Parts: sequence; structure tokens; C-alpha cells
Amino acid sequence: MVQLNALVVGGTGVISTACVHEAVRLGHRVTVINRGTGTHGRLSLPPQVEMIQSDAHDADALRAALGDRRFDVVATFMAFVPEDVRRDIALFAGRTAQYIFVSSASAYQTPPAHLPVTESTPLHNPFWQYSRNKAACEQTLLAAYREAEFPVTIVRPSHTYDPTMVPFDGGWTVVDRMRRGAPVIVPGDGTSLWTITHHTDFARAFVGLWGQRRALGHAVHITSDEAPSWNEIYSAIAAAAGAEPRYVHVPSQVIAGVDAEFGAALLGDKANSMLFDNTLIKRLVPGWTATVPFAHGAREIIAWHDADPIRRAADPRWNALFDRLAALMPTFES
Repeated sequence: MVQLNALVVGGTGVISTACVHEAVRLGHRVTVINRGTGTHGRLSLPPQVEMIQSDAHDADALRAALGDRRFDVVATFMAFVPEDVRRDIALFAGRTAQYIFVSSASAYQTPPAHLPVTESTPLHNPFWQYSRNKAACEQTLLAAYREAEFPVTIVRPSHTYDPTMVPFDGGWTVVDRMRRGAPVIVPGDGTSLWTITHHTDFARAFVGLWGQRRALGHAVHITSDEAPSWNEIYSAIAAAAGAEPRYVHVPSQVIAGVDAEFGAALLGDKANSMLFDNTLIKRLVPGWTATVPFAHGAREIIAWHDADPIRRAADPRWNALFDRLAALMPTFES
């Protein structure tokens, strides 16, 4: 395998940390630009990684930090609005053979008119500004590819988790409620299907795209082929936690009426069944497939949190919101 010189912008998040570890495992030379100290508060980076502290959103600071360095790959997890990618186009044009923009599968048509979702599914999310911003970033980058051959590859993750991340709004507070016997809010009726991807599975495909000229100009999503229902996801976490929770199913529209921010994330993303056709990523990265089932991931999540009491802090704001939502429903469900 050819060793690549890669720059990862914002390499200490849930997804990006795994990608950095995978790149180092494969022998690539990795530099990370980050404002922090090399962790996302919980999982550290390999010692082989070069860390540069700089604000990725400050063009002058970033240019000064990088000097005249060039890279085979630049992968950014820190671009959220078109201004961010325009800054990167100006900075990295002529300095990298591949610029990988991490977008979001939530930018796809919501709710989708057809399943499974493919890369040709329209980008249209009327509910969530975050998703619309990601779509606008994609449009800016593809225009730069068409007009100036800027070497972009777009990657769209869906719900990707690691052991530190409980996959529910409210995080550990939900598990705490499961164990205490407090009502646990499940948006909708819990039967919608949701693709959920382990961070190491994502990382293997993501790093597999590095240095691939045939991926330039393409957008590709990376997700598991596993799509349990939300009821099954809650049950897997409950089983791992040794809990027998009391579920309360609350329509997402009702949740939106009580808490607009929580509701927007549901209606713009999690309230809809999302299944993905992974043909393209499997073609671009031959031999790749997601291998970690969520039941295994759920046990990792609970074990990581149970290893340290500090990790098991419940959020009073979420508890109050969940209690308020439960009070709107006439009876608890088992």
C-alpha cells in the first residue's frame, strides 16, 4: 500500500477519531488540525499523529499554521456552511490531490420518496438547517470541481456512533431513566427503520477512499447495511444495560410542539425510515462491508459508560423534558 501524507481537519470527533486510527494502522502519515488537545474528551489519538493547534475557521491562522505544506489527502470534518468550503478551496487548491468533504446523509430528500436511498436521491431537507447547509456546501464544491477541477470527494455519513455515544437525543440520560424505571420517551411508534453504523466500519471505508482518483467528483454515502427499528435500538441498549424500561411512544410532531430543537432533529432526520444502497462505496473500496452489529455496539457503549461514574451524568434539562412529554401521554407502555 502506498503511504499517503494526509491532513485531517478536526480529527478528534466521534467519526474522525476512528478514521485517524485507521489511517495510522494502515501506515499513512497523518497530521491533525484541531483547536483542542488531541481527544474528543474521551478517546485519544495515536502517538504517531502530528498535532497542529489552530482554528480551522480562521483562514489566516490556518494558512500560517500550514505554511507551504502539501498533502496527498485533505479530509475535513469541520466545514458546515458554504463559507467554510470556499475558504478551503482557496487554501488547498493546488496543494492536495484529494479534498474529502464530510457531508451528511441527512441532506437527502426528507422524507425519502423511495427506499433504499442512493447517491442520486435528491438533496432536499425542509426541516433541518444543518442539512441544508451541508447540501449547499456540496453544491459549492461540485461547482469548483466542474469549473476548476478542484479534486473533491464528498462523503455522507448517516448515524455513526462509537462507545462514548449513546445513540439517542438525551444521551446517557435515557439509559439512566431505563435503569431507574422512569418512563423512556421513544419518538413516533418506534417502528421506523434506522441505519446505524459503527465508527470503525465507517473508518475502514473512509480511509479506503484516500488517494483514489476515481472517487474525485463523486458523492458517496458510507453506512451499515443493518437497519433495525428504533424499538429494536432502544431494546438493544436496554438489554446491554440490564434494564427493563417503561416506554412511552410520543409522536414526533408532538415533541416538536414542546421542544422545537429536538423536534427539528427528529422531523428532519430520525423520524423517517432510512435505508441505504451501499453499492457505490463497495465498488470504490472493494472488499469493504460493515461488520459490527448494533447489539455488539450497544454492549460497548454501556461498558464504556459503566467504567467511570463521571461518564454517567444525567442531564436535568433532558430529564425535565422527558417527564413533560411522558405527562402528555395517557398511560405508560411496557
